[in-house]
Amino acid sequence: MGGAYILGIESSCDETAAAVVYAGEKMVSNVVFSQIAAHQRYGGVVPELASREHLKAIVPVVRKALADAGQTYRSIDALAVTQGPGLAGALLVGIGYAKALAFALDKPLIAVNHLEGHIHAVLLEERQKEERQKNNRPINFPVLALVVSGGHTHLYLAEEKDQHWSYQNIGHTRDDAAGEAFDKVAKLLGLGYPGGPIIDKLSMHGDPAAVKFAASQLKHRDRHDKSDHATGPRFDFSYSGIKTSVLRYVEIHGMKGSIEARRKALAEIEKPALEDFLRHCDRQTLNLIASFQRALVSDLVAKTLAAAQACNVATLFVTGGVAANNELRQRFEQDAAMEGIPVYFPSRPLSTDNAAMIAAAAYPKWLTRDFAAMDFSAEAGMALR
Repeated sequence: MGGAYILGIESSCDETAAAVVYAGEKMVSNVVFSQIAAHQRYGGVVPELASREHLKAIVPVVRKALADAGQTYRSIDALAVTQGPGLAGALLVGIGYAKALAFALDKPLIAVNHLEGHIHAVLLEERQKEERQKNNRPINFPVLALVVSGGHTHLYLAEEKDQHWSYQNIGHTRDDAAGEAFDKVAKLLGLGYPGGPIIDKLSMHGDPAAVKFAASQLKHRDRHDKSDHATGPRFDFSYSGIKTSVLRYVEIHGMKGSIEARRKALAEIEKPALEDFLRHCDRQTLNLIASFQRALVSDLVAKTLAAAQACNVATLFVTGGVAANNELRQRFEQDAAMEGIPVYFPSRPLSTDNAAMIAAAAYPKWLTRDFAAMDFSAEAGMALR
């Protein structure tokens, strides 16, 4: 089977997205409707609200993706949709709509793992760079992929054989994901939601060595790990400890009053700019923010590169929402270069949830005719294999 136009649909959390990708390598359109404004007042994603927002947005988002691509419902070759992991209600909105379209149009439907989508976001952009630059830079295997976002912190060894990708999980977070820790610390400090971008910008104005955070120590294997590779080397993460350390620092140094004042002041500004945050953050707060980010980034980089060395990988992918963090990118580029390992990131727009990555990840399944039966359902805790 040759090239195909695939319409991808993504609704795993708080972005309603649709995109058209040709042959897994040419992004023809990519539309994302963010629900940040709807969830901001609650300081995080409210699952039931997310589902309702998806219901309102999914039809216009898909129509715009098709229009931007110069395609119609009839002209596309297949549909792809996120099956999991994610919020069950949010996933069901995308799946239900994709099933209805596939049935009405008599088009094949491809179910995609959201985590595999993040990995294919890197591949999609590398192939587009090759096309623009006419410079073929083959990606060497094995690949180690760090998928790091608000809901996920995973390490996968990835291999490709006969158009089929396979994944072995060699590390995951045992509690909070990295992006979740960013959001919770931002909420604790009265900075609003989403926390990652705010902390990233403010960290440049503080001293990252001002507050010492102990590195997480994981001495025992995760008792919840039921994977087939549970006996192999593991490179797990834990970020509940650093979140608790920030809370303890706030309590010991009597910062609650200033935090509450900051929260109230920022709530009165419709769209706070960096200058607004800086005006309401004292030196102690900025130092705490910078030190928190430095500790979390250092842990992510150190454990990922330790896994890369232990598994003798040829290439490193860093993807997911937290991959948009400036310090994380700089540290990976610097430290991976010292180890002689090429590292690839998606662009910032494709780091966060989007449907182009879902359509790209669906293309190998299109080639092997790995289509979903119409009775499949959402898998909130779906594993990647």
